[in-house]
Amino acid sequence: MDVRPPSPNLYNEDLAPARERHWGAFSIFNVWTSDVHSLWGYYLAASLFLLCGSFANFLLAIGLSSLVIFFLMNLIGYAGEKTGVPYPVLARASFGVWGANLAALVRAVVACFWYGAQTAAASGALVALLVRNESMLAFHRDVHVLGHSGLEFACYVLVWALQLLIIQRGMETVRRFQDWAGPAVWIAMLVLAVGLIVKAGGFSMSHGIPMDVLLEKTKDAGVVGEPGSFWALMAVGATWITYFAALYLNFCDFSRYAKDKAAVRKGNLWGLPINLIAFSLVAGVTTIAAFQVYGEVLLHPEQISAKFDSWVLAGIAALTFMVATLGINVVANFVSAAFDVSNVFPRRINFKKGGYIAAAIALVLYPFSPWESGAAHFVNAIGATMGPLLGIILVDYYLVAKGHVDVPALYDEHGRYRYEGGWNLNALVATGVGAVFSTILPNFTTLLPAWWGTYGWFFGVVIGGGVYWLLATVRPARSGAGLAPTA
Repeated sequence: MDVRPPSPNLYNEDLAPARERHWGAFSIFNVWTSDVHSLWGYYLAASLFLLCGSFANFLLAIGLSSLVIFFLMNLIGYAGEKTGVPYPVLARASFGVWGANLAALVRAVVACFWYGAQTAAASGALVALLVRNESMLAFHRDVHVLGHSGLEFACYVLVWALQLLIIQRGMETVRRFQDWAGPAVWIAMLVLAVGLIVKAGGFSMSHGIPMDVLLEKTKDAGVVGEPGSFWALMAVGATWITYFAALYLNFCDFSRYAKDKAAVRKGNLWGLPINLIAFSLVAGVTTIAAFQVYGEVLLHPEQISAKFDSWVLAGIAALTFMVATLGINVVANFVSAAFDVSNVFPRRINFKKGGYIAAAIALVLYPFSPWESGAAHFVNAIGATMGPLLGIILVDYYLVAKGHVDVPALYDEHGRYRYEGGWNLNALVATGVGAVFSTILPNFTTLLPAWWGTYGWFFGVVIGGGVYWLLATVRPARSGAGLAPTA
């Protein structure tokens, strides 16, 4: 789509509507294999498995929540396919041409945290492999840098740098990388699961993990009720849905390259409910078998591979998990942050520079390692910040604009999306109100019950979207509403 002459402060080639749209269902599917098949994805699934109390409960909670994820991803994915624009540009329709910078920066900050968390997970797999060597183990124990062992620090920096090489040649390189990185970890996961089942002498749907062990492992999850109870299952479903909070916003960064809506829907179907349930099933099986073999709960796959007698098998497992985690980091975090930062300063910062800035921030965060607070807590705390943004964008696109966006106006600082000086005040108010209940009160005060934080993202979506709908009804902010939409 031709948007020239665009406003220079709103446009560069990376932010322009996608011109080549040839991603099929397989490429969309592999966005999700790259996103899910990571050490953090496994860690979260295994952690949630402990809260379910039984294998049947686990499949029920993960299965139903995966359908919700599929539905939400289709909503934002269709918008990306129709308009061809990335998330920060689409957000201009809801927040205004300048207000979208706020929405973009929130997502960029979250991407930086996740970038660091995934990099740490990938480097942890490398550390688990290297400490099998006595010299490396001694270095790991005796040398410390910035609150971490010298080996952990070195591996983190190495993995951090490797990711920058992947992105050097743009989004097509990302697509080709994810097309093989995602399936590769499936092979490693299956080998790990089958090997443990054989070593355990078979598999039983009764996991055999005593309740006292489950209670000990889940005591800090902030969940009301013991594992297997109704509220524990509700928390599992909520956390699994919230895990994808960041990608609900920026999935359009990828769906904009899709050939058509059918490619988005079919890729999402195989990549989300089907793939999510299968991956979670393997994670659950592996957790059970590992407990039967080693007599302890091992939530990290690198902890399991570290116990292998064979250096070769341990090396293949560790390197495969590391590569897969690099895949999700590039897909879910580098790409998003690159577009989001570029959107703020399009004349000075392109896609690559935006990604480098985000990577640098993730490096600065490493000494603090906020992702070490536990899987469920980290996921819910980070995800809650994005709930109001999603609620506002979906309400605006589907209920207010009725699915129509004037794409050229997204690049015109004096067009219909200028609102009040480039800011849609309705969206700002709705974001503020939603953030109070999704993030500020549950994380920084004790005014709300402890379980509230588990559902913070949901409160953000509903309250943020609801307030925006109310304000849009009472005080319509869309200027030039009679203009004919182009997308």
